[in-house]
Amino acid sequence: MASDRPKQYLPLAGRTVIEHSLNAMLNHPAIKGVALAIAADDEYWPELGYQHKKPVLLAPGGVERCHSVLNALDVLQTTAHETDWVLVHDAARPCLRQSDISQLIECCQHHSVGGILATPVTDTIKQSTNSGETNTVSATIDRALLWRAQTPQMFRLGMLRDALKQALAAGVTITDEASALEWNNQMPILVEGHGDNIKITRPEDLPLAEFYFSQLRPTSHQ
Repeated sequence: MASDRPKQYLPLAGRTVIEHSLNAMLNHPAIKGVALAIAADDEYWPELGYQHKKPVLLAPGGVERCHSVLNALDVLQTTAHETDWVLVHDAARPCLRQSDISQLIECCQHHSVGGILATPVTDTIKQSTNSGETNTVSATIDRALLWRAQTPQMFRLGMLRDALKQALAAGVTITDEASALEWNNQMPILVEGHGDNIKITRPEDLPLAEFYFSQLRPTSHQ
């Protein structure tokens, strides 16, 4: 992001990115609270003074995303049951729609595994062959079955925790929660969300997110 602070603490539409992400989750009536993974050396979170009427429990951040999620699940065990549903959401996805949370919950709550928000791939996808310093096209990939994974991702607390622990113990690379379940021979469902649920990754993502807030639905995330 070429910034002086982590991307989740960058200003966006009058607040920080992480505040919008937290509000998107906590303002939904089905969400009872949040477990937030924060790095031990995070100097920005205490300065925010963030408060909400629902509980925000803090968990230690880990080396990778999967470790942070596992730590948050361990914290949730103190107040939740093994069979309770948990939704894992990226702090850098501030534009999450309330309707997408509702859709995810509705589709997953009676499923044996759970599922994730995602959008179908619409671009033409190329596979590259690295030839020295130049990437050349080696194939065009059929996009008919390809989806872009988003968050939240919704699974039972105990099932997700066990899948993460087993995958990490086996040395498997875990890129998101669904991949841990997939490795454990489970099949999460894909729930179509909206393309504006972007992840703040590059500098140009901030003005795009600002546009979504100020032009498309200025009050929907309040």
